[in-house]
Amino acid sequence: MNDGSEVPQGGSFGPAVHIEAPAYIDPTARLYGKISLAPDCSMFPYAVIRAESQEVRIGRYVNMQDHVVIHVGAGMGTHIGDYCSITHRATVHGARIGENSLVGINATVMDGAVVGENCVIGAHCVIPEGTKIPDNSVVLGVPGKVIKTRNNFIANRRNAMIYHWNALAFARGDHRGWEGDDYQDWFNGMQADLEREFRDRYPEAIL
Repeated sequence: MNDGSEVPQGGSFGPAVHIEAPAYIDPTARLYGKISLAPDCSMFPYAVIRAESQEVRIGRYVNMQDHVVIHVGAGMGTHIGDYCSITHRATVHGARIGENSLVGINATVMDGAVVGENCVIGAHCVIPEGTKIPDNSVVLGVPGKVIKTRNNFIANRRNAMIYHWNALAFARGDHRGWEGDDYQDWFNGMQADLEREFRDRYPEAIL
């Protein structure tokens, strides 16, 4: 667990959990089983990850918000790519989420589902078992259906970075991280950087 060092901030952890330089782990977070969190992840109040079989792998700068549940499926693990937001009360169960994607409030992604990069899974949406969601999709409904194709890179990466800023604030006991001149100055610079990166990565796309 965490290369033998102390668990940062708090939380309850099993012995097979590996956490590398997180931004924030809330004291109420629970992680049990074979789990790895890449650097700069955050877990907010009452987020839970369990991996009694298979493995859960979480990429860099992933935020797991209040009451999120991440679990393995029957014979399959869960993998969440870099810069994803798993928002309040969402569940990811034995599925794969591509980088720069957002799983909306109270949404559920089920066993064997694969969500592409730069996707938005809308609030209260259910992605059934085995569903394949293409890159750059916006998905709504029960069951979830792709309602439009749109490159969500900037919006989703921005959300991940905003939550990273917030996580660092929580780690130092500041629960008002999204106010003040320092935050606004950082936000403006971050937005400009994202727009430049978007143009570099997707030269044919339109902002």
